[in-house]
Amino acid sequence: MKAVFIKEFGGVAGLEIREVPNPPKPVGGQALVRVRAAGLNRADLLQRKGLYPAPPGFSSQIPGLEFAGEIADLGEGDAELKIGDRVMGITAGEAQAEYILTNALTLIRIPNELTFTEASAIPEAFITAHDAVFTQCGIQSGETILIHAAGSGVGLAAAQLANAAGATVIGTSRTSAKLDRCREFGLEHAIASPDGKFANAVMEITNGAGVDVILDLVGASYFAENLSSLSRSGRLILVGLTGGRKAEFDLGVALYKRLKIIGTVLRGRSTGEKAEATRAFAEFALPLFENGTLRPNVDRVFKLAEIAAAHDYRESNESFGKVVLEL
Repeated sequence: MKAVFIKEFGGVAGLEIREVPNPPKPVGGQALVRVRAAGLNRADLLQRKGLYPAPPGFSSQIPGLEFAGEIADLGEGDAELKIGDRVMGITAGEAQAEYILTNALTLIRIPNELTFTEASAIPEAFITAHDAVFTQCGIQSGETILIHAAGSGVGLAAAQLANAAGATVIGTSRTSAKLDRCREFGLEHAIASPDGKFANAVMEITNGAGVDVILDLVGASYFAENLSSLSRSGRLILVGLTGGRKAEFDLGVALYKRLKIIGTVLRGRSTGEKAEATRAFAEFALPLFENGTLRPNVDRVFKLAEIAAAHDYRESNESFGKVVLEL
């Protein structure tokens, strides 16, 4: 089968499309999926550079964390799926290949309303967002959430999910242009923060109360402003570290406000944990995709042979939403 292959860690020149062995035949609880489209995520860029190796059991040379396709073969013991079903799912790696062997419990049937390309833009962003905002932070109707990097795949997914649950959505981005586009995805209040300052604007929007939940894909450079922006008993969930991983921490603020600070990552979790996150997301979100309340946001589509150009575009930070590879 053909696959994206990292022949040398570093720049895009180290990427190629290579023939690699097909996965083995599925056994009990496994499914072999013919991949039709796969998302390209920041984690794939880091893996290409040698900065984010795949966990044990997955090749560090074949990237890819999400995919959409149809089931080509099934191991024994799965009564929920059948060969030919259109499915999407998350994985710890190797999704950017023509076939992937995966645990059937981490697969979700694709709604009839969505194409493979659209579906491949859903799993990583939406399951990450749903797990962070709902499972980890327990957001409720009537609460307020602040989403950093609102124009990213996870940011747009979180805005839609929180809006659908009845929460008020505030978003930040470095540019006003991206924030304007976010409004159609559930963003109600926009804060352009090219200098990383947003707490005063948050307090003005919330009449001094602060926000109940912050979804942070930036990290250290936003940490102090995050603490100032949270309400009493507020929850901060850290999902990304593009702004650094080390920050000074005023413990007194956390004590005084009774804050919860949570770190999360999806890739390194056990299969059982991923299956549970997948199930919770599907139960809440699939009906909303079917009726049009939620929708994937595909920014640009590249063919597999255009993998270097896809990495260049994703790394430029010009993308709005998801970049997808079609196989």
